Amino acid sequence: MSDVLIVEDLRRSFTQAGVTIEVLRGVNLRVGPGEIVALLGPSGSGKSTLLQAVGLLEGGFEGSIRIGGEEAARLDNDGRTRLRRDALGFVYQFHHLLPDFNAVENVVLPQLIHGADMPASRARADGLLDALGLGHRLSHPPSKLSGGEQQRVAVARALANRPALVLADEPTGNLDEATADIVFAEFLKLVRGEGSAALVATHNERIAAKMDRVLRLHDGHIE
Repeated sequence: MSDVLIVEDLRRSFTQAGVTIEVLRGVNLRVGPGEIVALLGPSGSGKSTLLQAVGLLEGGFEGSIRIGGEEAARLDNDGRTRLRRDALGFVYQFHHLLPDFNAVENVVLPQLIHGADMPASRARADGLLDALGLGHRLSHPPSKLSGGEQQRVAVARALANRPALVLADEPTGNLDEATADIVFAEFLKLVRGEGSAALVATHNERIAAKMDRVLRLHDGHIE
């Protein structure tokens, strides 16, 4: 089975006050089906920039990004939106839940946007949240959930549409160590159970060691 993600010679630079800063200097990486890969590096190393590129969230990049065999550079805006919607799930450091919707509604909504019907979306959301230990918190809005619970809802939302690849940017970075360990263990269990692949940016060596493989981003290159 072919790789879910193939990145070749990816480059990104920014110009500030007439000075060019090269953030990514020819990054190459692959993620196989069902593989959970850590992207390790200190703050400012370009991890978020790389995930933004792979997530098709902004332009300005040079190189090749293939997701599920599709070359992103060959797609127009609508094509990139479709690929993002159909193939990718996102978990950020901050949960970004919709404050006016409760936990289950936050997981139902992306499925409805994707074209699923309400009964199927609700059943899927209930199942994911129950697997994350939130079966008793379905009707609670984000403001009534703890930080760990909010991030669990964000994980369920990322997996709602059964993405081939989950992109996670410091997914436990806002949690205390004990809560982070619990939430990340649940994240790994759920992603593996769903059969999705994942690329997880972190600066935490201990969390990185729990994944299948570790890639280190240094000076704009994967070591």
